[in-house]
Amino acid sequence: MSANTPASGLTVGYAAALEQFHPTDVVNYSAYAEEHGFSGTMAADHFQPWVPAQGESSFVWNVLTALGERTTGDLGPGVTAPTFRWHPAMVAQASATLAAMYPGRHWLGLGSGEALNERVMAGYWPEAPERINRMFEAIDIIKRLFAGSLAGKDVKHAGQFYKHESARLWTMPEVPPEILVATAGPITAKRAGKHADGLITVGAPLDKIGMLFDRFATGAKESGRDADEMPRVLQLHMSWAPTYEEALANALDQWPNGGMKFPKGDIRSPHDLEQMAKLVRPEDFEGRLLISEDPDAHRAYIQQYVDLGFDRIYLHNVGRNQREWIETFGADVLPNLSR
Repeated sequence: MSANTPASGLTVGYAAALEQFHPTDVVNYSAYAEEHGFSGTMAADHFQPWVPAQGESSFVWNVLTALGERTTGDLGPGVTAPTFRWHPAMVAQASATLAAMYPGRHWLGLGSGEALNERVMAGYWPEAPERINRMFEAIDIIKRLFAGSLAGKDVKHAGQFYKHESARLWTMPEVPPEILVATAGPITAKRAGKHADGLITVGAPLDKIGMLFDRFATGAKESGRDADEMPRVLQLHMSWAPTYEEALANALDQWPNGGMKFPKGDIRSPHDLEQMAKLVRPEDFEGRLLISEDPDAHRAYIQQYVDLGFDRIYLHNVGRNQREWIETFGADVLPNLSR
């Protein structure tokens, strides 16, 4: 599927956890996933893992480039923050280069950032409303750089949060990558519908996601567009293993953040999260991360999000048993999903 064309069918891709695996392993797992029926790869831009037990945090743009050489599906940093560690112009350059190298495959996922990754620059860390406003100003800069550069024109900007001198991107794809905004809140979803090309969110209760879709559609309508023609992307975390006990142990050890029922955007250190993880109990994952040894239970879990209207779903198995999971889902889950 072209990364610049909304899917008419269903695309299920691989969510590569750079927080958990060495980048060489990530590339190998992604290629293996493609061989077993997954299409496309999403990889988050983290400077640090959530908890020390995860143990990695490689540079997403290097990994995406390697994936471009080893796979044929779409490629997305899902997500990066174009606001604190990065100036928006640098994110635009990185994205345009990847899209020029792998035409029609790259999409740009953007978020408002988390202190865990962005606070390493040691600057002031604002509250969520300012972070969101920074992100949308950054999106405006990136869109203008894409459009101006394709037109052969320099672009400059002087806004509330950012400035850049007259410049253009000298390496551009023929079609700029679509910009997808990550959100779990109604206000950002509406603004995403108005200013971005699509929406990214994570697994949540269906009524909450339905509300996000409604707000996204309202924003799209205000900008003269139809939300049904715009991508809606889901990242879905799960824990599968041959036994329930293994699946639960994997979730508690490798992805305890999935059981933390509070915003984590202001937490600065994996070591702080490690202490919080000691309070996570199996029941805390309910409604947030499916833990099961039954592939059909996972199929049904994924299917409910397909039925809700997502175009692309990227699956992340939180355990280290990636090859076994890829083989099992490639054989028993993906073929049994229906649009």
